[in-house]
Amino acid sequence: MRATSLRVGVLMGGSSAERDISLKTGHSICESLRRRRYTVVPIDVDVSLPQQLRAKKISVAFVALHGLGGEDGTVQGLLETMNIPYTGSGVSASAVCMDKGLTRVVLQAAGLPVPAGRTVQAPEIPSRPPSQLGWPVVVKPCTEGSSFGVSIVKKSTEWKRAVKKAFRYGHQAVVEKYIPGREVAVGMLGDITFPGVEIIAPGGFYDFKAKYGKAATRYLCPAPLTARLQRVLRELSEQAYFALGCRGAARVDFRIHPNGRPYVLELNTIPGMTGRSLLPMAAAQHGMTYDDLVEAMLHAALSKERPAVSHMTIKRGTQS
Repeated sequence: MRATSLRVGVLMGGSSAERDISLKTGHSICESLRRRRYTVVPIDVDVSLPQQLRAKKISVAFVALHGLGGEDGTVQGLLETMNIPYTGSGVSASAVCMDKGLTRVVLQAAGLPVPAGRTVQAPEIPSRPPSQLGWPVVVKPCTEGSSFGVSIVKKSTEWKRAVKKAFRYGHQAVVEKYIPGREVAVGMLGDITFPGVEIIAPGGFYDFKAKYGKAATRYLCPAPLTARLQRVLRELSEQAYFALGCRGAARVDFRIHPNGRPYVLELNTIPGMTGRSLLPMAAAQHGMTYDDLVEAMLHAALSKERPAVSHMTIKRGTQS
């Protein structure tokens, strides 16, 4: 299929807490696809999405949604029903990766290292976290991104406030042992594993302000890792990606303890694509421009069998 014959619907916005970030990601993707001469149809997602997809004759959907209602398998299920190919992971992988508690279960079953922890249910708030976790602990909503509702709890007087904060974003929260050390993200696109990006946030907490505000967050890409640790993170990323059934682009987030042991925190099936996002940063180190990356993600969606993508096999303006 020629690029000029495609009508690419870029799905963005939505109603989640991450709406504004989704709009930034979506607009950046639209500009990139236009530079590559695709016919682009921006769609701000609401309840009229099925009607918009039909009326605008969308032939492939580029999913740029973040959070509930877009990253959790619901939109993916609609697109499957309408027989519209789309970027990123399928229904089940999207749903599981959106739920941090379920992600932990799958990763543990696959033998991958995750921080010790458990899931707690609203409205009951335990009097304290499990004693074996010690202090500090991390409390985060099960189904939210961009660090919304996340707290690092260092003492008992902060505990109930942190859990209540997490419950504002859903009825489940994950409580994990805090892992000191370094934070590294590894991006993937099919069979490509990009160099890791080390994140050095002010105060050591990569929260919403550190991600998208004016905070003096530093990014080291490629992350200054030993050859052994680079290999271990690459292997763990690939194992996590395939254990969860991911497709297309994804990002695996790690904490690396001072003793050198890495822990998988979570997987993001729709990584951000803004000017400060980690996936484009890592892809650049792999030799892919932002436009190369966007087009590779699109070609992965168009491939009938959804195979792994190789940057070297992409031909501009044709179906891979």
